[in-house]
Amino acid sequence: MAARPLTVLQLLPALDAGGVERSTLEIADALVRAGHRALVVSAGGRMQPTLEATGARHITLDIGRKSLRVFRHVRALRRLLREERVDIVHARSRLPAWIGWLALRGMGATKPRFVTTVHGLNSPSRYSAIMARGDRVICVSKTVRDYVLRHYPWINPACMRVIPRGIDPLQFPRGDGVDHEARAQIAQRWPQLAGEGPLLLLPGRGTRLKGHSDALHLLADLRGDGIDARLWMPGARVPERTAYIAELEREARDLGVIDALAISEPTNAMADAYRASDIVLQLSRKPESFGRTVVEALAIGVPVIGWDHGGVGEVLAALQPEGRVAPGDRVALAERARAFLLHPPALPQRIPYTLSAMQQATLDVYDELSREQ
Repeated sequence: MAARPLTVLQLLPALDAGGVERSTLEIADALVRAGHRALVVSAGGRMQPTLEATGARHITLDIGRKSLRVFRHVRALRRLLREERVDIVHARSRLPAWIGWLALRGMGATKPRFVTTVHGLNSPSRYSAIMARGDRVICVSKTVRDYVLRHYPWINPACMRVIPRGIDPLQFPRGDGVDHEARAQIAQRWPQLAGEGPLLLLPGRGTRLKGHSDALHLLADLRGDGIDARLWMPGARVPERTAYIAELEREARDLGVIDALAISEPTNAMADAYRASDIVLQLSRKPESFGRTVVEALAIGVPVIGWDHGGVGEVLAALQPEGRVAPGDRVALAERARAFLLHPPALPQRIPYTLSAMQQATLDVYDELSREQ
């Protein structure tokens, strides 16, 4: 616990959706519950009411708009920092971090401390380097820490903290095998997922980077072996990705698996989706900073198979090593899936990546900085 109540201001582009936004709300909630003041500066968005319901205060400044005009917000932010007597500025995105850093430059020796969180593996550049300039640099995985050190060797490793993202175990309670009731409800909504065979689940946005094509080939391999497998891709079907979805559907027809495939809109019932599944896939072709879906699925008790790189490989190595497959090796992917269906792997009894652990570790960083002032 900090020696005194702190005022912490988080900076991000907007509050619409995504992991950065979710982490912002989670830390704001933890700050308020610990007796601190939580301020958030962004352009606002659909998650703003949820943020304010935690007791945090939102200040609307469009600090994420990629235009030279965005720098007019530097003075307004500096004034806000002084008026609110902010102790710590926590930037979660590159352009807001630049605005925050420039605002702090004009405040003298009593300026607030500067924290950044590197949420992703951004392309190395002078623009991205701002995320390595915090008094403390939080990395969401060891993968991210290694990436930052490799591309910005001038950073002092002593200022870096690895704080993995965390899940709420109450939202992803441990089950006991496939939930057949959940599977039946899903099959009622998407009849092509009905059947006695295994259900494969690949959650993710509708982009090639998520590896949907690799999952289609896996489905074709399994069905070619006489396994009545089905594949569900929740989250891929969104209005702006219609051409890509049409491409996936053409590929599924060519592979002969279109009748065993459902490509659907995002769902808020991911826990039910995991419970209905036999195997969860994480096949992102580009290394990701963290493997949140891996953690969620394993928490519920569903085996995961994923490409062994980035944060996904890191989480699998820690929790379920048998799920790792060399990136892009479709033959090994099919072999691993067959093995898992015949003999499901041992699953972790304890998931260390919890929301409360992430929140407490972040508050500890704030506490540490406040004691240095």
